[in-house]
Amino acid sequence: MHLIITDAWLAKSRAIYLSGTKLLVAVLALSFTLMLVAAGLYHWVFLKGAREGWPVVGTLVRLVIKDEFAQRDRFMRENLDVMAKRLGEMQAKMMQLESLGERVSGLAGINPNDIKIKPGQGGALVSGRPLTMEELNATLADLDRLTDQRSDLMAVMESRLFEQKVRTMMVPTQQPVVGNLGSSFGWRIDPFTGRSALHTGLDFQANTGTPILAAAGGVVVTQEFHPEYGNMIEVDHGKDLMTRYAHTSRAYVKKGDLIKRGQRIADVGNTGRSTGPHLHFEVLVRGVPQDPQKFLTAGRNLPVQQVAMAPAGVAAGAGAAAQPAAVTPTPAPAQQPVARPAPAPVAAAPVAPAPQPAAVQR
Repeated sequence: MHLIITDAWLAKSRAIYLSGTKLLVAVLALSFTLMLVAAGLYHWVFLKGAREGWPVVGTLVRLVIKDEFAQRDRFMRENLDVMAKRLGEMQAKMMQLESLGERVSGLAGINPNDIKIKPGQGGALVSGRPLTMEELNATLADLDRLTDQRSDLMAVMESRLFEQKVRTMMVPTQQPVVGNLGSSFGWRIDPFTGRSALHTGLDFQANTGTPILAAAGGVVVTQEFHPEYGNMIEVDHGKDLMTRYAHTSRAYVKKGDLIKRGQRIADVGNTGRSTGPHLHFEVLVRGVPQDPQKFLTAGRNLPVQQVAMAPAGVAAGAGAAAQPAAVTPTPAPAQQPVARPAPAPVAAAPVAPAPQPAAVQR
């Protein structure tokens, strides 16, 4: 491309030759310069018009700003909707976790109001930068994951504590009748034969008709008349643990009934091989009589966790006495019929506590 530039005053001319490459570079440079000038003018005019309120420019600026604000509001509403949904889910999980905490604290014997007390917090304020949307979403995600983990943990704890409570309620630790303790567990002078014999339970002195309560929950496996025990009730508590209530005058349950701790199952009587109205109460582990007093004492003094383990400890501690206890009760009916003797032999019963400790340690 040939360009000829002439100067009318100096009467000179100058020829410029532009090749294709130079022409392209020149066009691009000119276009870029025009764009910069147009952008500067546009920016200057719109800023000046917006500040001074020019009619046309002000209207255009308001339209542009209104569209930008509308897009920003729409974006914020979408984010707020998502955040509100996440917040609702977190609130539901927190309510579920609070309900689980109340149930678990109740099973553990803790007052739920003590857990709800807000812990004290404080300290000097060290300001930081505001959280971004990404950081807030990450924090909510971590809190959501932690809440799920805590909910699963609380559910497992509730299951274990409930199972432990059920086992505790199935251990005979409640006194079955309100009355004075007569003959204890162990060797004593038999009131019918006057000879040394093993007493396989506890005798509670009470008037006829006094309510007999279940020492623990379980299933009634026997409700019948026995030649020695009279009207007898046997309750199976599971784990090879069973209780026996003898000499009752009236039974309120039958075989197969499911009973709970403290339920009235019979009344005190004087049936069977008995010298007067009382309750004969036995605890058997795998069919071997144990000392019921150990269970009753455990229910009054030991924590719940130790009460649940009482049968194993009692069974181990009474292992030496298992052999004589399983054999000696049977010869009694062959010795004497059911005829009631005079009150004199009963006076020998208080002698029983003296030989008892040596017999139990066998």
